[in-house]
Amino acid sequence: MPGENLSRDEAQERAALLSVDSYDVFLDLRSAVGETEPGAAAGEPRTFRSVTTLRFRCAEPGAASFADLVAPSVTAVSLNGRDLDPGEVFDGVRIRLEDLAAENELVVDAQCAYSRTGEGMHRFVDPEDGEVYLYTQYEPADSRRVFANFEQPDLKAPFRFEARAPEGWTVWSNGVGELVDGVWKFAETKPISTYITAVVAGPYHYVTDSYSRTFDDGTKLEIPLGAMCRKGLAPHFDADDVFLVTKQGLDFFHDHFDYPYPFGKYDQAFVPEYNLGAMENPGLVTFREEYIFRGKVTQTSYEARANVILHEMAHMWFGDLVTMVWWDDLWLKESFADFMGTFANVGATRFTDAWITFANRRKAWAYRADQLPSTHPITADIRDLQDAKLNFDGITYAKGASVLKQLVAYAGQDAFLEGARRYFKRNAYGNTRLGDLLSALEETSGRDMAAWSRSWLQTAGVNSLTPQVILDAEGRVGELSVLQEAPESHPELRPHRVAVGLYRREGDGPLVRYARAEVDVDGPRTVVTELAGAEAPGLVLVNDDDLTYCKIRFDENSLATLRESLGEITDPLARALCWSALWNLTRDAILPARDFIALVLRFAGRESDIGVLQMLQAWADSALVHYVAPDWREEGGALLAEGALEELRLAEPGGEHQLAWARFFAVVASGEADLQLLQGLLEGTAEIDGLEVDQELRWAFLEPLAARGAADESVLAAELARDDTASGKRHQVRCLAARPSAEVKAQAWAAVVESDALSNALVEATISGFGRPSRRDLLAPYTDRYFAAIDRIWAERSIQIGMDVVRGLFPSLQDSPETLAATDAWLAAHEDAPPALRRLVLESRDDLARALRGQARDIAAAG
Repeated sequence: MPGENLSRDEAQERAALLSVDSYDVFLDLRSAVGETEPGAAAGEPRTFRSVTTLRFRCAEPGAASFADLVAPSVTAVSLNGRDLDPGEVFDGVRIRLEDLAAENELVVDAQCAYSRTGEGMHRFVDPEDGEVYLYTQYEPADSRRVFANFEQPDLKAPFRFEARAPEGWTVWSNGVGELVDGVWKFAETKPISTYITAVVAGPYHYVTDSYSRTFDDGTKLEIPLGAMCRKGLAPHFDADDVFLVTKQGLDFFHDHFDYPYPFGKYDQAFVPEYNLGAMENPGLVTFREEYIFRGKVTQTSYEARANVILHEMAHMWFGDLVTMVWWDDLWLKESFADFMGTFANVGATRFTDAWITFANRRKAWAYRADQLPSTHPITADIRDLQDAKLNFDGITYAKGASVLKQLVAYAGQDAFLEGARRYFKRNAYGNTRLGDLLSALEETSGRDMAAWSRSWLQTAGVNSLTPQVILDAEGRVGELSVLQEAPESHPELRPHRVAVGLYRREGDGPLVRYARAEVDVDGPRTVVTELAGAEAPGLVLVNDDDLTYCKIRFDENSLATLRESLGEITDPLARALCWSALWNLTRDAILPARDFIALVLRFAGRESDIGVLQMLQAWADSALVHYVAPDWREEGGALLAEGALEELRLAEPGGEHQLAWARFFAVVASGEADLQLLQGLLEGTAEIDGLEVDQELRWAFLEPLAARGAADESVLAAELARDDTASGKRHQVRCLAARPSAEVKAQAWAAVVESDALSNALVEATISGFGRPSRRDLLAPYTDRYFAAIDRIWAERSIQIGMDVVRGLFPSLQDSPETLAATDAWLAAHEDAPPALRRLVLESRDDLARALRGQARDIAAAG
């Protein structure tokens, strides 16, 4: 509904007027089970009863305001004992409140709808056993789909939840719960924001543990731990590893934050059809269930899961204990949690190389986002909730975390952490703005945080740092300088604390660093005096050790060295930084895409870090799909498939590199022999020593077979019968939509665009299969249909589904000037479209224009 938006101005006005004392929320969830809801007419949404008692004060008695509620119907509303007519005061989105007293009690009895989009109270029916599972997901503003409230982060309050559930179910919420006379009753929470309240209910498989900590003053902290998933996933649930990382994280944050975990218990729920990675609800963190691995995965997957566990745990302090006033300062929670996730992973767990993954993966996300036309300062201008939803992006997360890594280098780690400790103690259970944190950091570091903030938090864009080396008559470094550039659109030059490393080959040995200097780069040119007189380098690596956030460039000599010897760099972080820089050169149409693919084919097989290898494989595929000359795609794909198969056969049997190459081979397989090998591996007539083709790998092999017409509907139905689970269903839906048939594409399009019957997970799977690049011709008719449909989709669907459709169905594979012109025509004709919708189209347009520039560069290189 268009009326679901809430503006910052409205929120500020309401916060100035109201203060909230408490919420009592009762939910009757018994309607979740059964074929149809008793008394519901055909086509009506399945609903549950929600009764909210909200106590609040008003600074101006007699004033008017509103409460938020998105629900099909309201049964009764009373304000201060006075019954109000729901038909008059409720419009489907808001409840009008007039003539408020100094102290008020609002009671709302409503019928709220279960969700199939992952927003609000999501209801999932497991196809494996018919069991029903519920969970809530609210960020940024969907708790109003479950109970009446004031839906903004600065109106915090304690919450008491009660729930009646079907017999045999368990219900969890933020506080400790117990079953009393058939009703689950939960302990009152500390003052928290509406969007981090949570309810999980159903026949979940639940495992318990505990954490204890004795502090220096002798006080002891006991935290009950729990972890849960669907019963069907229980055989795959490695709860012991989840608890191990959880305990390591709690120890780490207690050591560094000097503020005991403030929310009692710590449950972690892995839930189906989740539309985010995870959510930091205090005492009840929710995760997408894909973090429970049904088949063999590489250590990269376990590291990523640990990072998410620690990211959400960091939120208990950054975001839950202390919360931003409004979404402008979303970075106060997300940037810190993203940084702390890796910081704690390295400092507390077995994943001691997590900064390599951060440099290679998270920063790639940030670099892309920061070069889009929608880039924004880390402290963004968030006008409303639609803006807020789109700002859970690579700027707020990954660039913000990168900038905090720069801040730690700039201010010093001890000063940074002491500033955080003071920030928690001063603002516990309150709301803050940018200045509150900066003032604490300025006290502890002695640095001018206002100037740092202006450069790093309040301006957008990414700088490029390029080394310039002048050798003297003896062949040594006469002068080494760092040149800083900024794009015309965002011309800010920033202060960078960087390390500059010099690398060379020792005889026939590897490339090793023999000199390093740290320097403050400021302005367009900075001379690194410490490196004058050093022997001539083969490679100069600006931002060695990845201290700052920038695009690394190379001088010509360094680039020539990388072309010949990239695989010879011994340090894995330095190697990862070079790969990341080369990918940025490719995306910027400086390095031809076929040259990047050649580097991957030549050196990726030597990559020891499995996370870096998997990122290189993804980049190589992206280069093939988007950036190479169109007439070279077939040849390039064949080269990648040949190289992947060679590495697959050479990899250690049963090892994670073998698994990574097997998955990549499936992605790029195209020729008849490739498809026959995949078919043989599925049927058992072909074998690669040590490669176990488990169920997840079977689906990975089936998708290219389906996309190339070598696996039809009956084959996919038989595979679903073999794996008749929720995960299997998602895989089957994706494979069905991938088949190379005009009729199939029309069916997939209709299922997503013309109907809202699919859940968010199946929408995602259908879009993924629909957009397979192997038959671009079948997608050509949908360019015009896309631009004709997106206004309606945005108006009629929830924002999450709207985002998925607008992003996922953009005709990026019709990469021609004509598609670019069609995009520009839509933008010109829709200047008054919702800003969030325009932003999504502008971002896709930018990706398309970048692809065309990359293709032009690749065509020129082929010459």
